[in-house]
Amino acid sequence: MKIVRVVYTTKAAYAAQNKTNIQKVMSDLQAINNSDIEYTCCVGEDGKTFTHLAFFKSPEAEKVLLTLPAFKTFQEQLKASGPEKPPMQDFPELVGSSYKMFGK
Repeated sequence: MKIVRVVYTTKAAYAAQNKTNIQKVMSDLQAINNSDIEYTCCVGEDGKTFTHLAFFKSPEAEKVLLTLPAFKTFQEQLKASGPEKPPMQDFPELVGSSYKMFGK
C-alpha cells in the first residue's frame, strides 16, 4: 500500500474553482468504482488550504488516478493558478485505521 498526502494553499479567488475541480475528480473516481483507491480531500478553516490523502493498494491503482483526465485538469489548473503555498507531498506510514482498508 502507498499513502500520499499533499497540502497546499490556493489564492482566495481560486479556492472555489479548486473545490469544483476536486469534486469532478471525486465524481469520476466514484464512477469508475476502483476499490484499490481511497482518496479524500479537505479544506482548512481558512477556506483555501487543501489537504489530499490518497491510499493506493498497488502501483497500478495510483496510475489510474494519475491518468484520469479530471485529475490532470485539476493539476494543470492548480499549477496555473499560482498557489500561495505550492503543493508539498509526503508519504506517511499507516499506523492504524478505524475502518477496513480496501473493503477487507
